[in-house]
Amino acid sequence: MMSPFTVAIDGPAAAGKGTISKAVAAHFDLAHLDTGLLYRAVGARMLQGEDPIAAAQNLVAGDLENTDLRTAAVAQAASKVAVIPEVRAALLDFQRAFARRSGGAVLDGRDIGTVICPQAEVKLFVTASAEVRAQRRLAELVANGFDTDFDTVLSDVKTRDDRDMTRADAPLRPAEDAVVIDTSELDVQAAIAAAIEAVSARKAT
Repeated sequence: MMSPFTVAIDGPAAAGKGTISKAVAAHFDLAHLDTGLLYRAVGARMLQGEDPIAAAQNLVAGDLENTDLRTAAVAQAASKVAVIPEVRAALLDFQRAFARRSGGAVLDGRDIGTVICPQAEVKLFVTASAEVRAQRRLAELVANGFDTDFDTVLSDVKTRDDRDMTRADAPLRPAEDAVVIDTSELDVQAAIAAAIEAVSARKAT
């Protein structure tokens, strides 16, 4: 049986960590988990009137298939439920078990390298300027038919950053031993190449 090999990829909203994580997982044939979807799924259930702690405790795989999880409203709800310690605790075991599965895994989120998997073999922190991230998120939203503008999206990005970085429980920050990849001036392929190089270097040791 193959020993676990965990790649933890953290970073703020719209920095590109999801795209990079999927590409790294595919390149190295590892399982992938977007942990943000767990919080989005809880946030979506909260928006439907459910208690967020109960929603986290009763989350099922099918909740991650909800087609509304990428909306701005759900993103804000996810950021709000993520500051609740009981919600984080309910989702912790699921993430850790996934991370140490046989054959290895890539997890992306806000606190993978610092809290969920501090012993991960590779830790990456993917970031970009708030303005660049807002422009990317705006393009994504417009492509999906949402009517919004740059200033609104930039405000949302900065609000989420502040909430994620200042929360008492598992704030967003790079792990001390994380490789930081700033994608502000990198295209998708260059950012993916930088991540694959970092993982390859660690696998070779």
